[in-house]
Amino acid sequence: MAEFFHMGGYGLYVWGSFGVTAICMIAEPLLLRGRSRGIRKRIARIARSEQGAHQ
Repeated sequence: MAEFFHMGGYGLYVWGSFGVTAICMIAEPLLLRGRSRGIRKRIARIARSEQGAHQ
């Protein structure tokens, strides 16, 4: 089992790569959700200001 994790001396590189990839795959949707919320708020604010200007 230890040999499996050691992977012939490349274990740190392989498992580090898996770890970085996993972090990126978790972080990307969270960052996109935050940006999407910000954009929606900005659009709503612009729409309210335009609606007030036309009245």
